[in-house]
Amino acid sequence: MTDSIINLLTTALAEDLGEDGDITTSAIFDADDVGEALIRCKQKGVLSGITLAAPLFGLVDKYLASHISSAEADAPVTTVETYCCDGDPVEPGKAVCRIKGSVRSILAGERTILNLIQRLSGIATLTSAMVKELSDSGAKTRLLDTRKTTPGMRALEKAAVRHGGGVNHRAGLYDMMLIKDTHVRRAGGVTAALEKALAWRGGNAVPHIEVEVQSIEEFVQALRLKPDRIMLDNMSPKEIEICVDERDTSGLNIELEASGNITLGILSAIAATNVDYISCGAVTHSAPALDFHLAMLS
Repeated sequence: MTDSIINLLTTALAEDLGEDGDITTSAIFDADDVGEALIRCKQKGVLSGITLAAPLFGLVDKYLASHISSAEADAPVTTVETYCCDGDPVEPGKAVCRIKGSVRSILAGERTILNLIQRLSGIATLTSAMVKELSDSGAKTRLLDTRKTTPGMRALEKAAVRHGGGVNHRAGLYDMMLIKDTHVRRAGGVTAALEKALAWRGGNAVPHIEVEVQSIEEFVQALRLKPDRIMLDNMSPKEIEICVDERDTSGLNIELEASGNITLGILSAIAATNVDYISCGAVTHSAPALDFHLAMLS
């Protein structure tokens, strides 16, 4: 588990526990009260985020240990036994993990772990549905995510996309050049912006350059300069097909990516153009949560 994920979990717990912790549970249960709980899925979908359960409850134990009074017994260690892996299909009633240990720990961490698993599994589930739509169409087109992620949760949300069968676009502004319409307008056009980016790469280690175009005319300009990938933004399936044919006729090994207002209903029509990728921000910014709940067993 990376330091950034541990920091995220720590911040999420601090948001819920504050300085005084779970005052309701502390009032009702002693520090040495032990119990078990199951986390079960309530909907059909694809699981993501289950690997966060063990480190999160480890952090809860540390938090409670630091707040325990000298008059109380040491709390037991909380353990997590997982029954499923990230990327596994789940059905209503399916238990994904069993948590054993301090009742205080289990209940203090309950909402945080459920929030994370529900959010990430929702992303994996929507991604899986879109990937299946592409697969059923028989197209070679692959589904990409975007940078439209929850601040601080990008690594987890992009992992959820992979769990759903999707492919990650760039991780951030640092690992790939993507010349957007904002760059194009300010630079004076596709040609001017792309020429500057290609010249800059000549002296720097940039593995990939992509440029966004919004018309067939802009596409032709970009194709002449041979970037690694061209994004076809908000184009109709017919316009995308024309661009794909133009690329194929040129013999150039340039990837093409369709983007803009992508929904499940139009995936097949876009994939029929034989475009290489379809990028969709909705898989992260608009995925509905997949419902889970925690039930105490004893």
